[in-house]
Formats: sequence, C-alpha cells, structure tokens
Amino acid sequence: QVQFVESGGGLVQPGGSLRLSCTASRSITGIYAMGWYRQAPGKQRELVARITNGGSANYADSVKGRFTISRNNAKWTVSLQMNSLKPEDTAVYYCNAAARPGDWGQGTQVTVSS
Repeated sequence: QVQFVESGGGLVQPGGSLRLSCTASRSITGIYAMGWYRQAPGKQRELVARITNGGSANYADSVKGRFTISRNNAKWTVSLQMNSLKPEDTAVYYCNAAARPGDWGQGTQVTVSS
C-alpha cells in the first residue's frame, strides 16, 4: 500500500497563492489517475483535481481556472498550484489515487483568511 505525505499548506490572504506537494512512498507510475482532495470542517472529503499518467487533468467547478495539478512519476510526486485563493478553499488537503483511494496521509492545512 503506497503512503502519501502532503506539504506546503499555510495561512494565506484571499487572492493569494500556495503550492502543495505530495510525495509517495513508492512509484506512482502504476496509478492511472492521481488526485488532490480536500475536507473542510463539517463537510465530506471531496476530489478537487485529478491527473492521469498521460497528463490529462480535470477539476471541480469550484476550483477550475484557479488550481493546476501536475505529477512527476520519476520523482513520485504530485503537486497542486493554487491561485486566487478564496476563504471557501480553507480545508485540509490530501493526495491519493483518484479512483480507489488507499490509506490517507496526514494532509496539509490550507487557511485562507484576512
């Protein structure tokens, strides 16, 4: 079972940017689609961005045009560039397989507030 470690979160003002990183414990080449998820207080975890091995990306409507997902199979990493952040983006962010998530990591907290 592959493990994931997320980093890069923090406190940012509305309109700001953050770049999240996720490092896997082994190769992710065998995982067709990787995803970034988030869970806000009192809400269910949701998939906000996914990317296939071929680089095809899809986004939730709430983040489309503001977030960009990327992956580097050689480095076992997945990243999420977040721009024009809004208070409603506040959540704990996780990476995992997009189709059948395995064990969850600790996540990284993103707080958007003035």
